[in-house]
Amino acid sequence: MGTKNPGRANGTVTQQLIEAHLLSGRMEPGEEIALRVDQTLTQDATGTLVMQELEALGLDRVCTEVSVQYVDHNILQTDERNAEDHTFLRSAARRFGVWYSKPGNGVSHPTHMQHFGIPGKTLAGSDSHTCAGGSLGMLALGTGGLEVALAMAGRPLHVTMPHIWGIRLTGAPPPWVSAKDVILEMLRRHGVRGGVHRVLEYHGPGLASLTAMDRHVIANMGAELGATATVFPSDDAVHRFLRSVGRGDDFTELLPDPGAVYDLTEEIDLSTLQPLIARPTSPGNVVPVSEVAGEPVGQAVIGSSANPGLRDFAVSAAMVKGRQTAAGVSLDINPSSREILQDMTRSGATFDLIAAGARVHQSGCLGCIGMGQAPAAGRNSLRTFPRNFPGRSGTEDDAVWLCSPETAAASALTGVITDPRDWAARYEVTPPDLRLPERVAVNDAMLEAPLPPAEASRVGLERGPNISVLPDFDALPDTVEGPVLLKAGDNVSTDEISPAGARALPYRSNIPKLSDFTFTRIDATYPQRAADVGSGGHFVVAGENYGQGSSREHAAITPRHLGLRAVIAKSYARIHWQNLANFGVLALEFDDPDDLDRIRADDRLRLSGLHTALAPDAAAAAALYVTNTTRDEEYAVHHSLSQRQRTAVLAGGIIPALTREDPGRG
Repeated sequence: MGTKNPGRANGTVTQQLIEAHLLSGRMEPGEEIALRVDQTLTQDATGTLVMQELEALGLDRVCTEVSVQYVDHNILQTDERNAEDHTFLRSAARRFGVWYSKPGNGVSHPTHMQHFGIPGKTLAGSDSHTCAGGSLGMLALGTGGLEVALAMAGRPLHVTMPHIWGIRLTGAPPPWVSAKDVILEMLRRHGVRGGVHRVLEYHGPGLASLTAMDRHVIANMGAELGATATVFPSDDAVHRFLRSVGRGDDFTELLPDPGAVYDLTEEIDLSTLQPLIARPTSPGNVVPVSEVAGEPVGQAVIGSSANPGLRDFAVSAAMVKGRQTAAGVSLDINPSSREILQDMTRSGATFDLIAAGARVHQSGCLGCIGMGQAPAAGRNSLRTFPRNFPGRSGTEDDAVWLCSPETAAASALTGVITDPRDWAARYEVTPPDLRLPERVAVNDAMLEAPLPPAEASRVGLERGPNISVLPDFDALPDTVEGPVLLKAGDNVSTDEISPAGARALPYRSNIPKLSDFTFTRIDATYPQRAADVGSGGHFVVAGENYGQGSSREHAAITPRHLGLRAVIAKSYARIHWQNLANFGVLALEFDDPDDLDRIRADDRLRLSGLHTALAPDAAAAAALYVTNTTRDEEYAVHHSLSQRQRTAVLAGGIIPALTREDPGRG
């Protein structure tokens, strides 16, 4: 049986997981808690910084049960830079005692689920979609790379205790509706901020109709709701999955207690769902497929961590078998792992897809992060991906829609956005009878195990010329005064702060060069204007949900490198808010959100008395005011930083703060 909390009546699965790993703090919503981390996950778009942080922390060997470095994002090698990073990551994995998943082995989340995921464990990952691990009954948290580095060094993971949102599922999905439509329904109801400060815990009789990989689809895109995590119970479906990959002995049942009490409740009758699609340019712009049917399609892409299962590729192959994609449509297939590709090929699905006109790409994230498969400008691209932020695809003037494999395949065949139910009725197609193997391919040849400690200690880090060292940020001054270099609206994503795509991401290990791309999707002049202001510092002001999306901490580091000292926003996305504190940027919120409208770009702001207001013994609600010296106005602001975070911000970031604790470190 799963770990139970004997002191908590009617415990949810989330409460049981947190209780079993709680090191400090109270399990009361809004309180900061510290958790023991069992496993970590890093990927190549964020992992190079994590490994540099381990070096800066003076780590000898990771202290977790399992840590894995995946190379799945930047595997398109158009020059030497990505290859340099892969070499560096492999050397760091060997040095620090980390598993290494070679380029092309598979997308981190489903690959981790297959090889390492264990019910009842905690998983911290430097990728916002780490929450997909909740499909196995894990507490899986996406977070900034520095926090993952600290967890690898044996330190606790600090999070704000969330509200637990119980989502009761009933019924079963009707034909041509699948797991992607379940999470799109949640986004249709609640938008991209609906899960902030919440864990989504699914329960109820409807779970019986969802496989573990179906649950992965739903858990993965909990990140798009802004949720802290998504949790499913560990039940028969999880046991079947673990048996299918030869790890049945890793199963532990973990169920909510009878009468479990949730902070918030929701119900979805799966039998009432219909095919859904998210319009450009937000995962929250969800409408029924039938409402936008007939829009022309130039590309359909199937794969990614948001639809990674064999079933998702098999249903697509069955739909296109014996048919041809419409003229002018590119059907692209991204197998989520080499093992999935093996099973697709054994079943004949690969041949059915190729015969229909599909192009099969490497196993990896690729198009999801804008690293290849960029669509034509202004042409609709239907993708089974988790995100469609502007320009994320690699095309500035993109039009990306998010949908299920069924909708993507039907639309690729017709050349226009098509409800798969209408396509099936028109051509008298019955839902495919998918006969998936009880035992799937397991191929660990591209997973390199950690070296023994004695051998690992002799490994040196292999740094190419594109790999810089971490910037050395100075402490926060008592008074910060400078211009507002950027005024932004709601839902600014980390892709807009530090872009993804094939132009910028090869510089992810070179902070000075990557800084040249900062905010350029919003204001191409920002990097140069920041350089002109210089070390005096500047401000950014913004609306709601600032920093949504990817966990990449580059979105905090590169503005800080350019002199950003403080952000004042109406509200923040969880991970980016943490990343700002980690690197010494003060994140403030308006007491009166309407004050944002009173500030103009290039106004000069002043914050004074910061050392007193942020002192460890200062009251959390200590009054703070920002003065607009241009307009002779004053605005009340506040922070939500814990005592630990205030210490870090004052020091210039977590690493300088730790260095002060132990001057011999680094």
